[in-house]
Amino acid sequence: MSGSDLIMYEEEFSRIDEELQRLYVQTNAKVVFLVDKNGQLIASAGETRDIDTTSLASLTAGNIAATGGIARLLGEKEFTILFHEGENDNIHISLIGQRVILVVIFDKRSSLGLVRLRVKKSSEALVKIFNDITSKSEKEKSVDSFDESPFAEISDEDIDNLFR
Repeated sequence: MSGSDLIMYEEEFSRIDEELQRLYVQTNAKVVFLVDKNGQLIASAGETRDIDTTSLASLTAGNIAATGGIARLLGEKEFTILFHEGENDNIHISLIGQRVILVVIFDKRSSLGLVRLRVKKSSEALVKIFNDITSKSEKEKSVDSFDESPFAEISDEDIDNLFR
């Protein structure tokens, strides 16, 4: 499923939002983001007022893409977890199910071990949610294929006869 095929349903979006809120609280993070591989912000939890979320989402996707290039040079398929440590803030980036990017920004009130543990559990939940979205989307596509256009039965000959 490519990013352009992603159709978000309200029920699944609520589940995603709940999972991000839970991760935010359990990790004592400053901010938690979910971004698609194209750099579009899907959802967030925490204090985003002082953060340029659009830029952060785009740069995170670029970071994953660049790291993917490094991985391939080293013979790896992909590096699924990235960690950047700063003087005040740290950022933990995870590729979830080859579909979306989970970003956790935290400071000294939390620890990398706690973040990694909680992200692992949230990743499993998010993979299930995105699998559900994919299943729903595929079901709708198969139903839509039966609802062909009313013009599908009209042939060129019918159109010619109509204008004679």
